[in-house]
Amino acid sequence: MILFLKLLVAHLLGDFVFQPKSWVKDKEKKKIKSTKLYAHISVHAFLLLILLQFNLQYWNVFLLIIVSHFLIDLGKIYLQKKKNKRLLFFLDQALHLFFIGIATYISQPFNITFSAIASEHNLLLTCCLLFVTFTSSIIINTLISKWNPEKNNKSEEQSLANAGKYIGFLERLLVFVFIAINQWAGVGFLLAAKSIFRFGDLTASKDRKLTEYVLVGTLLSFGLAILTGLVYSHYGR
Repeated sequence: MILFLKLLVAHLLGDFVFQPKSWVKDKEKKKIKSTKLYAHISVHAFLLLILLQFNLQYWNVFLLIIVSHFLIDLGKIYLQKKKNKRLLFFLDQALHLFFIGIATYISQPFNITFSAIASEHNLLLTCCLLFVTFTSSIIINTLISKWNPEKNNKSEEQSLANAGKYIGFLERLLVFVFIAINQWAGVGFLLAAKSIFRFGDLTASKDRKLTEYVLVGTLLSFGLAILTGLVYSHYGR
């Protein structure tokens, strides 16, 4: 585990701390001819050497991480377009983590069994997370879709696409986490914070229907998240 953490720290420092935006732009523009690409790989190499304490025992780990990182970054900058930029960012990071895991396994073999992954606890957690995000979103929309006064609200045109959906996801996930770790005060803080942010919109709209619509949606969202958190807390221990 210590080796994996060392490799992960090197990766996080190299990709997110010691890589200026100017380097990223230069790589995207010049691709394989970019000197910043090689500077970026050199930073990773230096960090790895420091964290591995120049131990020659890990030469294969060092080589795998550096070569894979270079090829992954190179593939990303050639495949990247405006439409797939976000997707490639997450795919790029997932591949880096995959090779960090492979490098760790080469030096310190470990066992990952399907039975351990698909344990009762993990399956319950997965069900709760799916319910508190996607399923709850559909349930709430189904229950309150007959009203939806925001369709006729001009401020709707100024909102971000799907912002409400993602806010709901994050809101319920946070409530679920607070309940799971038995920190009910966090739920109160989150509800108060949302009320403050929404107060301006509701006051400006002077629309009682919109106020009631938002209130019903909020209470349903928090209620489903709390219920899911209680189920997990009771059966997940």
